[in-house]
Parts: sequence; structure tokens; C-alpha cells
Amino acid sequence: MSERVTMPALGESVTEGTVTRWLKQVGEQVELDEPLLEVSTDKVDTEIPSPVAGTVQEILVQEDETVEVGADLAVIGEGAAPKSDDNASDADDAAAEPSAAAEMDQQNTQDPTDSEDSADAGSGSSSDDAEAQTTSETATDQADRTTSSDTGDSSGDGDGDGETVTMPALGESVTEGTVTRWLKAEGDQVEVDEPLLEVSTDKVDTEVPSPAAGTLRKILVAEDQTVEVGTALAVIGGSSSDAAGTSDTNSSQSHEAKDAPAAVPEEAAPEPAKPAAAVQKAAPKTDTPSAKAEPAASTTTESKTASDQSEGSDQNIYVTPLVRKLAGQHQVDLSSIKGTGIGGRIRKQDVLDAAESAKADAAAAAKKSEPASTPAPSTAQESSTGSKASSVPDVSDKRGTTEKMTRMRRLIATRMVESLQVSAQLTTVVEVDVTKIARLRDRAKAGFADREGVKLSFLPFFALAAVDALKAHPVLNASVEGDSIVYHPAENLGIAVDTEKGLFVPVIRNAGDLNIAGLARKIGDLAARTRDNKVTPDELGGGTFTLTNTGSRGALFDTPIINQPQVGILGTGSVVKRAVVLKDADGGENIAIRSMVYLALSYDHRIVDGADAARFLGTMKARLEDGAFDV
Repeated sequence: MSERVTMPALGESVTEGTVTRWLKQVGEQVELDEPLLEVSTDKVDTEIPSPVAGTVQEILVQEDETVEVGADLAVIGEGAAPKSDDNASDADDAAAEPSAAAEMDQQNTQDPTDSEDSADAGSGSSSDDAEAQTTSETATDQADRTTSSDTGDSSGDGDGDGETVTMPALGESVTEGTVTRWLKAEGDQVEVDEPLLEVSTDKVDTEVPSPAAGTLRKILVAEDQTVEVGTALAVIGGSSSDAAGTSDTNSSQSHEAKDAPAAVPEEAAPEPAKPAAAVQKAAPKTDTPSAKAEPAASTTTESKTASDQSEGSDQNIYVTPLVRKLAGQHQVDLSSIKGTGIGGRIRKQDVLDAAESAKADAAAAAKKSEPASTPAPSTAQESSTGSKASSVPDVSDKRGTTEKMTRMRRLIATRMVESLQVSAQLTTVVEVDVTKIARLRDRAKAGFADREGVKLSFLPFFALAAVDALKAHPVLNASVEGDSIVYHPAENLGIAVDTEKGLFVPVIRNAGDLNIAGLARKIGDLAARTRDNKVTPDELGGGTFTLTNTGSRGALFDTPIINQPQVGILGTGSVVKRAVVLKDADGGENIAIRSMVYLALSYDHRIVDGADAARFLGTMKARLEDGAFDV
């Protein structure tokens, strides 16, 4: 029985989507909920999981093709996949059919084997036949690969037999993109799905992976050049005959690694310099000073890394560009990480955990290497020295340089300026005593974390107080449409989240129906998924009021800019303890240490007067200082 995969509705106003990449090909096995393809809309780029487990029998929509919501994308069945000859006949270049057929045979030798291995636990009735068939085809495929390689070397004089990389459609309304950086140079080798270049649009900054393995023969669009969607960006050849001598060497080593991956570590022992050069591009981090700790094992480690990466490619484990970039920033070897995602995929959190583990190991090693006989300094000197060392920040490598703004940064800048031009904005600030909340939080946070699975911060209290105040003062939960004021029926609370790409505002819908625990869970979930680029389009739109926690970095207060078309945004400052004058029951004055916070409300003076803003903040102040919250 076959199951059809359709284009899902990825947003309230989204009517179509573009298939940016197929993560599985015809004939490959796919598990339930395993990522099947990547889809892009004008609001979000996301992965579509498989609705069933089975074999991809047919792909109905090609990459870079845009279809309406509900359109059939693929067919997944329980039976065997179509033969590779059928796939080879669909190749775009008729002259490359022998090479394409050989490559398809190679893929069918590697990928289905891995799929069958993973399926042995579930069913073993056909595993013997499949194994015998795979074994008999392996020798033939190896011969075909050799023939295909020789043929490709002799016929690779032009770009006609190469694969063209085009500017992808990165959104429904996106018509062009800018090449911000080439990650490979002409003559370099590139693997399938390896990041080839970085592209920026007014919606997103992303990496474009290589659609094929081979040599980057020609770059057609230079950096900082803007071209339309579908424009040819580069040409990737199936062989390295057109590249320089260095590329030829790398290509031959790449073929050797594919045909005999187990032999790479053995060759690395007698001749450490040669394999080190072969993996220089695969693992550039080994050249950094951090590799000095183990100079003798460096070559062996690099060779194993190259072998592991080759095996990972054979297993068809896809790594997202975000995870690759994060691994590069933290100098984490992806081949050393065991993914916790579906199908063993490496997630962002896996990289962060590995980076933290590496830091902890390095700190422990450094502490262990300190001489025990060193006399301890005096307490005063130790305190002074430690204070000076910890207060001096690291010097940024951007100091004294100039860089071009990303498209995302320019888009944020444009919208912020437009917001100031559209509405008459000003800010009112009040001081709130949150001592009762601080004491309540100290008593309940341990049990709350165990029960709810999230930490109990001050933010859920501020969010609940804001929602209650919005219900009493709906003019702050409104928007301007022409000459009319629209009072929204629900409190959809936007929460500003700081990410690597900039500031995003996911929305908690119907926040007025949630309690402290519900708001805490929602805030934690949305913040995590926003940073992981996993929020849906609906969650990034439709807000009626925004909350921004400017105190998370220690700021006392701020004057936030309104997120249009809303008319209000509340900035919560840092909660600090300080001496405050209090009045007792007899009217006397006392000085006490209290937990204090500033609340800054920016509002649209077109429909919100200063008195309205003051009343709103007064309601919040009374609610928070009363401290009557159920946790």
C-alpha cells in the first residue's frame, strides 16, 4: 500500500511552498518521522518528516519547484523501489548517461545496504536475498565506477558535462539573492551536501550545499553580486581533470578513500605528511595551536576523521548548515559526535554539549598540570589579581575591520526605522518592588523545575501581569488600520528572542488563558526552538503586544521600539536589590533592602495617551507588588 506525501500548510496565510532539497532519493528507505525533504516559504525554511516508514517509490515535485499547499510531493510504499536504470533515464544531460548510470549504481550499492542494515531488527525475511544481490553487484559497480572515472577524465574538457548550481528559491516572495561568500574556490573538491557558498536574501541568510560531488570548475557569480532566482552560480564537474595538479591529487585520494576507506589509517602511519595534506580541507582545525597537545597522534586522528566522515556520508546522515556553522565556531569535530536526533542526526544541542564537554576537559587538564609546589598568594593579592583578570574582556577580531551588513541585518534596520516613522513613540517607566515575588520564587523554584521541566524565572510573572493589564486596558492590545482602532479579542504575547541571526519575536497565542506554569513552559519552548530555527510561520506572526527582557544582560531599563502594527512593547529591566524607603503602618519611614525592577513601556501616542500608559503600568505594578501568584 502506497502513501502520498503532500505539501503541508506551513502557515495561516501560506498558500504554496518550494521544495528546496530532497533528503531521500527514489529507492531509499525512510523511517517514520525521519526528515524526507526541505521546504521553503516566504516565512520559514523547514524539514518535512515522512508520514510513514517504507521506500521512496516516486518523487513527484523536483527541487526548486513551487507547488500549492496539498499538492502531492512523493509516493512512499512498502514494496521495492524502482530500478536505478529508471532513475538514470531521467538525467538532464543525455551525453552524461553512462556516468550518471554508474553513479546511480554506486548509490544503490551504498544507501539501500545501510537502510537494510537498520531494518534488520524489524524484519529479516528478505535480508539474505538483498545481501546476496548487493554482494554480487558490488564488484560490477566498482568496475563501473572505474570505467566512469576514466571516461569522465577524458571527456571533461568543457562545462557542458558538469552540474550547474543555481540560485535557489528561498521564499515565496523572494526573487533574488546575494552571494555573500564562496566557501570553495575553483579547483577545490566538494562533496554532496557540503556547504558551497553563502547566500543572503531579505528573508534569510543561509548556506547553499553542493548538489553533487566533484570539482568546482567555474564560479559564475562573484561575491556581493545579486542575481535572480534560478541564475547559474557555478559549475561542478564529475571529475577533477580540469582542476590544477593539487586538485588531481585530492581527487585521486578521494577515490581511494571511497573504494578502500579502511586503508587510509594504515597508509597514514609510515607517511604522515601525505595523508595530512589529503585531509587538510576536511579537518582544517587540526592546524590550530590546540593540536599541539597531541602532536604524535595528530595524523592518525585526522585520518580517522576523514574515514569517519566518509562513513557518515555513506550512511546518508544529513547535517544542517546551522549545525555545521556552529561546529566550526566551537571547533567541534562532527565525526566525533553521536547525534540524538531522529535517525542519529546531529542537532544543535549535541554540538553545544560537545563544546561544553571539551571546555570542561581542557579546564581540568590545565588545573591538573599546575605545579602543586607553587606557594599560594595572600588572600588580598589573589582577590585583586583574580578581579583584574576576570574584568578584562577578550579583544574582538573585528576590531579595526569593516564588514558588509547582512541582508537580515539590513531588513531589521529598515523595519526599525519604519516603525519610528509610522508611529509616534515615547516611553514611560515605573519602578516596581518585586520582593514578594523574589521570595516566592526562591521557595518554589526547585519544586517547580522538577514538576514543570523549566526554570522559574521572573519573566513568567511579568508576562502574566502584562496579560492581566492588557485585559483591563485594551487600548494597549490594539492596532491602527487606517482611521480605525482594532481592539483584538485575545492577548497574543510576543517574546523577543536574541539569536545568532538577530532578534526574532515568536508569539504565545491566547496568553491570557495561561497561568504561570503555562507561560513558563511556552516561553522556554519558543525561545529554544527560535534559536534552533524550528519555529513555524504562525508562531512568528500575529502578535498583539510584545515583551522584551532587556534585563537579561543586566540592563536596568531601555526604550524599546514598537513591533508594528502593534501599539505597545514592554521592556523588563534587571531585578536588583537596593536600599528603599518604606512607610510602616503608623506612617513612619524605614530603610529596607528590597528587590526592585524598572518596567519601561513604549507606546504609540496616536491612540495611547500618557495617562493610558500610566494606568496600564499602575495596574501591572499593583499586580506584581501584591505577589499573589499560584506556582
